[in-house]
Amino acid sequence: MTASMGGVAAAETSAAAAEETSASQVGEIIVTATRRAERTVDVPVAVSVLEGQKLAVLNSSGADIRFLSGRVPSLLAESSFGRTFPRFYIRGLGNTDFSADAAQPVSVVYDNVALESPFLKAFPAFDLENVEVLKGPQGTLFGRNTPAGVIRLTSAKPTDYYSGHGSISWGTYNTVNSEVAVSGPITDKLRFRVSGLLQRRDDWVKNDYTATMFEDEFEGYRDLAGRAQLEYEDGPMDILLNVHARQLRGSARMFRANVIEPGTNHFTDAFDVEHVAQNGSNPQRLDSVGANLQISYKFDGAGSFYWVTGYERVKVYSRGDIDGGFGASFAPPFGPGFIPFPVETGGSNKPEEFTQELRFASEKFNDFSYQVGAYFFDQNLDGTGGSWNLAGAFAPGSSSHLDNRTYALFGSVEYTPTDNLILRGGLRWSHDKKKSFLYNGPDAASSTALVIGEAEGSKWSWDASATYKLTPDYSVYGRIAHGYLGAAIKNDITAGVSTIAKPQTTTSYEVGFKGQQRGLFSYAADIYYFDTKDIQLTAVGGGSNVTRLLNAKKAEGYGVEGEFTFTPIERLVLSAGGSYNHTKLKDPDLRVAPCGGGCTVTDPVDASGLASINGNPLPQAPKWIFNFTAGYAIPVGEQKELFAYTDWAYRSKVNFFLYESIEFTGRSSLEGGLRLGYRDLAKKWEVAAFARNITNQIRAVSAIDFNNLTAMVNEPRIIGGEFKISY
Repeated sequence: MTASMGGVAAAETSAAAAEETSASQVGEIIVTATRRAERTVDVPVAVSVLEGQKLAVLNSSGADIRFLSGRVPSLLAESSFGRTFPRFYIRGLGNTDFSADAAQPVSVVYDNVALESPFLKAFPAFDLENVEVLKGPQGTLFGRNTPAGVIRLTSAKPTDYYSGHGSISWGTYNTVNSEVAVSGPITDKLRFRVSGLLQRRDDWVKNDYTATMFEDEFEGYRDLAGRAQLEYEDGPMDILLNVHARQLRGSARMFRANVIEPGTNHFTDAFDVEHVAQNGSNPQRLDSVGANLQISYKFDGAGSFYWVTGYERVKVYSRGDIDGGFGASFAPPFGPGFIPFPVETGGSNKPEEFTQELRFASEKFNDFSYQVGAYFFDQNLDGTGGSWNLAGAFAPGSSSHLDNRTYALFGSVEYTPTDNLILRGGLRWSHDKKKSFLYNGPDAASSTALVIGEAEGSKWSWDASATYKLTPDYSVYGRIAHGYLGAAIKNDITAGVSTIAKPQTTTSYEVGFKGQQRGLFSYAADIYYFDTKDIQLTAVGGGSNVTRLLNAKKAEGYGVEGEFTFTPIERLVLSAGGSYNHTKLKDPDLRVAPCGGGCTVTDPVDASGLASINGNPLPQAPKWIFNFTAGYAIPVGEQKELFAYTDWAYRSKVNFFLYESIEFTGRSSLEGGLRLGYRDLAKKWEVAAFARNITNQIRAVSAIDFNNLTAMVNEPRIIGGEFKISY
C-alpha cells in the first residue's frame, strides 16, 4: 500500500499476502495521510484503514459506497438520491443538501484526484488496494472542502507479473455482485491492469397502487463500471494512465409516504418494506467517464516530482415521486395517509471537472524534509428540472449553470530534532471563484437569467503537529489544524430561487496515541475538539419545499475515538472501533421553517412559525458509533481451511433536520453480517455463504418533511453465496 507509483510489485505482493493471512494475524499498517507512505504510528492524524478481507466482506452484497457508513469511528453515510449521490459525515460535520451544486465538508479522493460533485463521489468501490478515512481538517495537503476529513480510495495498481481475480455472488432479490481483474506485464517496462464490476438487483418493492400509469415495481438496478490502467516505469520515471467509466440504470430513491407513526419515531403498523403505493415514476440513469494521468520522477538525492491530471464527466437523470404516495387532498382518492398536495420532480445534471496538481516531495536532508505544490480545479455544472402533475404531464422548471474554479499553492515541512520527535507544519493558500446563473427556461440559449450569483475570495489553511515515539512502535501525538469549506451558491431549480453562503472555517485540536506489535495487535485512540465558524447549513424542505443556504454563527464538537485489532490466539483476529461525537449549533438568532405538517416539533417556535435551532446537534450526527469484526480460520488439510467472518455496526439516534422533532428523529441502528466458507490457499479459490443485515432490522435513515411523514429506509436482509478465484 503506497501512494507512490514505484514499488508496485512489492505493494501488490504485500496486499495479496495480507488478504490471505487476514484471518490469522495483524499486519503492518501503512497509510498515505501525509501524501507519503508511512506507518500509521508515525502519522499525527486520526486515520482508519479498510483493506483485505474486511473490505471485501463489507462490499460483498451489491452495496454502493455507502457501505462505509459506521464501519470506522465517526463516519456516517446516507443518501436521498440512492446509488448516485452519497452524503458523508465525519465527526458530525456534513451537508444534508440533495442539490447537484451542494458543497460538502468531507472530500472524496479517488486515485489521488479530489472529486467535488456528489455524483462523482458515488463511483463504485471495486478492485481497491485500500480505503483510508482521515478525520479532522486536511486542508494543507488535500485542499479546500476538507474541514471534516477525507475519504481516500486507492485502486490496485498494475503488476509486473501476471495475476488476476474474479468473483461472483448471488443473493436475495436476484442480487448479483461480480468483479474481475487482470494484471500483468506487456514489456519489461510496461504493464497493465483491467478491472470491472457488475452489480444488479431485481425490482423488489411492489407498487400497490393499481391505477398507476408508471412502474408496478421499484428499487432494482444494474450498475456497470470498469477501469483500465497502463503503467510505464523506466528507472526514476513512472507514468500511470487510468481510464474509467460507469453506467447505472435503475430506480431513484424510494420515498414512503406516512410510514412514521405520529407522535413517535416508529413505523406505522401498515409499513411493509416490500410495498408502497405511488402514482409517479421513479427512474434513474447515470453515465460517467473519466481519466487521470499520474507521472512521478525521482531525482536521485533530491526528491520526487509528481504530476496528477484528472478529468471527470457525468450525466445524471433522476425522477422521483417525492410525496411518496398517490393523489392529493383536493384530488381524491389519495394515500397512503394524508397527501396535502402532489409533488413529483426530477431533471438532469451534468457536472464536468478538471484538476491539475504539481507536487515535489523532498528526500530527508539531515533532519528536514518538505513538500511543495500547486493545484488548479475547474468545474462546470449544468442542471435542468421540472415537475409532473397527477395526469403525468411535465411542466419544465428553471435551469442553472455553475462555474467553480480554485487556484492553490501549498507547502509542508517535517523536522526531526531527535530520533523520537517528529514536528510537522503546513500552509496552503487557496483562491476560489464561483459564478452561478439561474435561468427561467430549459437552457441558457432560450432563457433569461433570473439570478446571477457570484462568490470570490482567498483563504488560508494550515496545520501543526508533533509526534513523540515512546518506542519505534508506540507514539503519542498532538495536532492543530485549520481548514475551510468554500463559499457556496445554491440554485433551487424547482422553486426558481438562489441563495449564497459565505465560507465556513474549522479549527480542530486533537491528541492521540497509537501502537502496534506486528502479528499480535494494533491500536489507536484520540480525543478532539473543533470550532466551526459561519457553518454552512441547508434548510431542506419545510412547508414551502424550498431548499436554501444559510450560515450559523458557530458549531462546536468534541469527542473520543478508538480502534483496536487483536490476535488472541492463532488464526483468530478481532477488531473493534468506536466513537463518541458531541455537536452543538450556537446561534440564538437563527430560525428555520419546521415541517409542513404532521410532525411534533420540540424546539421553541416563534409567532411566525419558525423554529429556533440554537443548541441543537448537527443533522445526521449520531453521538455513538461502534463496529466489531471477528474472523477465524480452521485448517482442514494442507493449504485448506474453513473460515468464518462476522461484522457489526451500530449508530445511536440522529436528527434528520436542523430542527428537532419526535417523528424525524431516526432510531438507533444495529446491522450485522456473516460469512462462512471454505478456501484452498494453494489453488487460490474459495466458496462462501453470506448474509448482510442479518437481523433484517429496518430503520428510517432520512426523511422528507414538507408534505407528510415521508421516510427513506435502509437495505433489507440479503442472503446469498459467493465464489472467488485468483491466480
